[in-house]
Amino acid sequence: MPHRSSPKAAVIGGGPAGLMAAEVLARSGAPVTVYERKASVGRKFLLAGRGGLNLTHSEDLARLLARYGAAEPRLREAIEAFPPSALRAWCEELGQPTFVGSSGRVFPKAMKASPLLRAWLRRLVASGVAFKLRHRWIGWDGRGQLLFATPAGDVIVEADAVVLALGGASWPHLGSDGAWVEQMSGAGIAVATLRPANCGFLASWSEVFRERFAGQPLKRLELAFGSHKVRGEAVITGTGLEGGAVYALSAPLREAIAADGAATLLIDLRPDLPRPDLEKRLAAPRARQSLSTFLRKAASLSPAAIGLVQEAALASSRRPSDLTPADLARLIKGLPVRLTGAAPMARAISTAGGISFDEIDAHLMLRRRPGVFVAGEMLDWEAPTGGYLLQACFATGAAAGKGALAWLGGDEG
Repeated sequence: MPHRSSPKAAVIGGGPAGLMAAEVLARSGAPVTVYERKASVGRKFLLAGRGGLNLTHSEDLARLLARYGAAEPRLREAIEAFPPSALRAWCEELGQPTFVGSSGRVFPKAMKASPLLRAWLRRLVASGVAFKLRHRWIGWDGRGQLLFATPAGDVIVEADAVVLALGGASWPHLGSDGAWVEQMSGAGIAVATLRPANCGFLASWSEVFRERFAGQPLKRLELAFGSHKVRGEAVITGTGLEGGAVYALSAPLREAIAADGAATLLIDLRPDLPRPDLEKRLAAPRARQSLSTFLRKAASLSPAAIGLVQEAALASSRRPSDLTPADLARLIKGLPVRLTGAAPMARAISTAGGISFDEIDAHLMLRRRPGVFVAGEMLDWEAPTGGYLLQACFATGAAAGKGALAWLGGDEG
C-alpha cells in the first residue's frame, strides 16, 4: 500500500517560488513540507547564479510592471506586495547584501546563488520546514489527495493547503519539465501551451559560415523586428542566433514565426555610426586589400560580423566583392537574417504559457481545486531577462503562501 502522510501545508517544487511560499507559511507557524522531484532544491536557481544571479531590477515600479506585458494586471498585486525593495531587504536579512549594476540590474554582492541559497535553506529548516526529496508529483487520486512517485514507492499526501510551484519546461534536467500540464488538463484546468521564451532562433547558415563562426560573439549591435528595437550582444550558433539582444525580441519573433512560418530580423552592425558616414568610409580606395581586411579597417567590423555580411550577400545571390559602398553600408546597417523557428524549449531560459489566470482567484487559488494555490512559471506570463523572471517568481510565491495561510485560517490574506 502507498505510504501516507498528512502535513498541514504541502509545497510542491523547490525553486524560488516554492521556497518563498514555504517561508511565508512557516513564518506564521504553519507546519509545511516541501516536495521536490530532484535530490536537491534550487537547481535552476543555482544555474542562474553562474552569470551573477540577476535577482531583480532597480527601475521604478510602474516601468518594471510594464515588462510583464499582457500579464501585468494579473501580476500587479503580487509584485506590489513584494516589490524589488522587499526582495533586496529579504536578501539583507539572510546576510547577502545586494548592489545595483550599471544597467540597473540588482545582484547579490557575492555574485552567485549558492551563498544565498544556503542561508535561505538554513533559515527554512530552523523555522520547521521539512523537505521530501526525490518525490515526483503525479497528480491527485479520486479523493483529491496528492500522489507522489518515489524510489521507495508511491506516496499519498493529504494536506490542508497545497502550493504548486513546479516551474515551466526549460532546462528539464534541472527538474522543471512541464509534466504537470497533463495533470492540470486532466483536471479540467485551462493551460496555455508552453512555448520557449528568452530563447535562441534558427537560421539556415551555409556550411562554411557555420564551421567558421559558430560560437562567435557579435558585440555592440542593434537588432530590429517590426517596431521593436534593442541594443546588446548576440552569439552565432551552429543553428542560428542566441544571446541577450535576441532574447529581448523572442516574444514578437516567436509569435511572428508561429503565424507566418518565418521572420526577418534586421541587424545593425554599427549602430553608433550613421549610414552616410559609413558609406563615405566604404567609398575609400580598397587598393589590393581583401574585402575582409577592408571591412575590418574601414568599418571596424569583427571577423564574425564580416562573415555575416558575406553570408547575407551570398544569400541574395551576389558576390560580396561586387557590392558597392552603398550596398555594403546598407547591409551593415540593416543586415537581414531569416529566422525559421525558435530553438528547442529545453534550451530556453524560460517559458511562456501556463495555467490561465482565469483559473485562479485573487489569492492565486485554483477555482476548480479549493485549497490549491499556484505560483511562479506555472502561471501564464513571460518577461524578459533583467531580473524580471526571478522577481515575479519570488512575488507570486509569497502571494501563494499568503493565500494558503489565509485558507488555513492564519493571519495573512
